Amino acid sequence: MKFVDEAIIRVEAGDGGDGCVSFRREKHIPFGGPDGGDGGDGGSIYAVADPNLNTLADFRFNRVFRAARGENGSGANCRGASGADLEIPMPLGTLIYDRSTEERIGELTAPGQRLKLATGGFHGLGNARFKSSVNRAPRQSTPGSPGEQRELRLELSLMADVGLLGMPNAGKSTLLSAVSAARPKIADYPFTTLYPQPGVVAVGPLKSFVMVDVPGLIEGAAHGSGLGIRFLKHLQRTRLLLHLVDVAPPDGASLAGRVRAIRGELAAFSAELAAREQWLVFTKCDLLPPGEAQARSERALRELDWRGRSYCISAITRQGLDALCRDAMDWLETHAPRRPETALAP
Repeated sequence: MKFVDEAIIRVEAGDGGDGCVSFRREKHIPFGGPDGGDGGDGGSIYAVADPNLNTLADFRFNRVFRAARGENGSGANCRGASGADLEIPMPLGTLIYDRSTEERIGELTAPGQRLKLATGGFHGLGNARFKSSVNRAPRQSTPGSPGEQRELRLELSLMADVGLLGMPNAGKSTLLSAVSAARPKIADYPFTTLYPQPGVVAVGPLKSFVMVDVPGLIEGAAHGSGLGIRFLKHLQRTRLLLHLVDVAPPDGASLAGRVRAIRGELAAFSAELAAREQWLVFTKCDLLPPGEAQARSERALRELDWRGRSYCISAITRQGLDALCRDAMDWLETHAPRRPETALAP
């Protein structure tokens, strides 16, 4: 199934029911008076976070969601039934925007979280509400108010702890398949990964974290080159970025130059994301004679004046993988998760 991370939907809350104009007609009660009941409230629409969903594919075909209308009031002071609320299941990490104003309504970050998308209409008043000492037989009522209608833009940002970043064929998918049960497509040509791929990395008993692989970047991605930067939003919720660099690039390009190019594209997308904790991971170290991979990586670190952590790994021989995963787990446990922004209901 195709990975879908954006969708446009329309939500229409239910209208309120109309009030009723009615009078009592009973034997031996000549002045029965008004007994028209109120209408029912219209149903509201809520987004509900469902941990069993992982894409927005369900919204490719179902784009309009309508809640039930409130029933009209009736005689004998009978109020109309309120319309049932409508709950729309959405995957964790969904951000919801009002398409007309680009206002962010909220985001779903916890299982079962509910977020109101559209408010149902208010019920109309029956004529019994207008009875007074000077108006014994009112014949007026009010209609129910219309329900709120909105066109919404949904964006999915995967919930992950560690994100993999780098150029095409840097070994991101191979690393993910080596340390988790995920089975992303792996081939010897660029842009093998077309959609984000998450995987769970188990480090020990009751110790694990989620790693996500996104399609590779190339220089100029911020301006639309390659696959562009549309998938970088899936790294926005990660706390740690692993910047993967092929230690033996086929074209013989400078390792430091490749790192600078990707960091430049990352900064063009989000300054906050570019400032997040990053570790340099030199991959495919098994392709070079012993010692040469280490020498190349150290030379690149000196050119970059790199102050953060760095690793030299091979996903095929599993060189350095255990240390990398353990250190990532320790760092995640040491640094508290980022507090998600409060989701505000309209």
